[in-house]
Amino acid sequence: MVSRFNHKNEQWRVWVANASFKFMKSPFIVQSWQRLLKSFFPILILISFVTVLLVDSFTPAIAQIPRQEIRGVWMTTNDFHTLKNRDKVQDAVSQLRRMNFNTIYPVVWNSAYVMYPSAIAQRAGIQPFVSKGSDGHDILADLINQAHRKGLLVIPWFEFGFMAPPTSELALNYPDWFTQKRDGSQTSISAAGEVMWLNPFHPKVQQFITNLVLETVTQYDADGIQFDDHMSLPHEFGYDQYTVALYTKETNNPPPTNSQDAAWVKWRADKITAFMVQLNQAVKQRKPQAIFSVSPNYYDFAYKFHLQDWLSWIRQNIVDELIVQIYRPDLQSFVANISRAEIQEAQQIIPTGIGIMTGLRNNPVPMQQIKSQVRAAQERGLGVTFFYYESLWNDALEPLNERQAGFATLFRSPALRAKVE
Repeated sequence: MVSRFNHKNEQWRVWVANASFKFMKSPFIVQSWQRLLKSFFPILILISFVTVLLVDSFTPAIAQIPRQEIRGVWMTTNDFHTLKNRDKVQDAVSQLRRMNFNTIYPVVWNSAYVMYPSAIAQRAGIQPFVSKGSDGHDILADLINQAHRKGLLVIPWFEFGFMAPPTSELALNYPDWFTQKRDGSQTSISAAGEVMWLNPFHPKVQQFITNLVLETVTQYDADGIQFDDHMSLPHEFGYDQYTVALYTKETNNPPPTNSQDAAWVKWRADKITAFMVQLNQAVKQRKPQAIFSVSPNYYDFAYKFHLQDWLSWIRQNIVDELIVQIYRPDLQSFVANISRAEIQEAQQIIPTGIGIMTGLRNNPVPMQQIKSQVRAAQERGLGVTFFYYESLWNDALEPLNERQAGFATLFRSPALRAKVE
């Protein structure tokens, strides 16, 4: 835009100069101009000076368009006592807006249950975990409406990805949708406890997840969709009958016994990448401007241990924003991780932020640690997203007023993001 403006501005100056020269060649005009010049010379000087100021000030205003800075917070199942109440949502959104936040990531897929009325889940025999608010209203619709009125984006978050508890209706109703380890076991221990893993290579699993995602972005005025570190598969998995047959067919060999064999890791990671490409295309076809957001762990861990090649996703242009989860209490370790080359590469292309831990129910985080990590991210041109809302100031070590005053100093001026249409 700037170069086009400058080019047209230069063409205009040349045209005026040429026309003025031809006009001024007339003898009558020359004499008249000499008389007028003496009378109006001071005024002409003033007009020229003002014009130069206006033109010079206009051009940089176009050139200096600020980059979108992510200032977000996740809202988890721990926040449902807030999300279910319209008045509490209004207070939360107003407070976040006053503190210059700009994005909310509410959970919509957790423990293999949806957090909104879902026809897709109902057809699969899965009941909604939380379907209505305290007065019978749609929780997600209410949050989106209230947040948009305050100028905040809302990007629903598929927290559990391919992960599901073994007692969930999904696991009980569709056992063939789940993968297993080489020894035949089907569970692993995560931060959410014992879980099973949907087979990301199975067409029925891919269709189910795609349908849920499309339902979310279509049914609601959401600004995008987010997938985190669970849109992946622990490297020990992939030895189920379906995947073994597929790998053998494509490579003429059975899967290696070593689950971290480089070729075996790459084959599975590439399959997940191919699905994410298809998922992105489906979302963009339904809502072209939707933000396709990912919030993985740092790359070495994500790829080697969870087959999540998110750097490839960025290089294939299917990611619109990146938030890397760096939950480290030690500042030196935190800084080392946010300074990684792949994060620097990403921030040259898309809005990039760091996931910062603000506390867990039984493990509060001091405000000073949060401040130092936010400063470190900001010094490197990175945005931030906090995990999670209640731990910002309600479940904290410091008194409420002190905690809120601390967060009020993090973002000194507004940085609103453009709403997705």
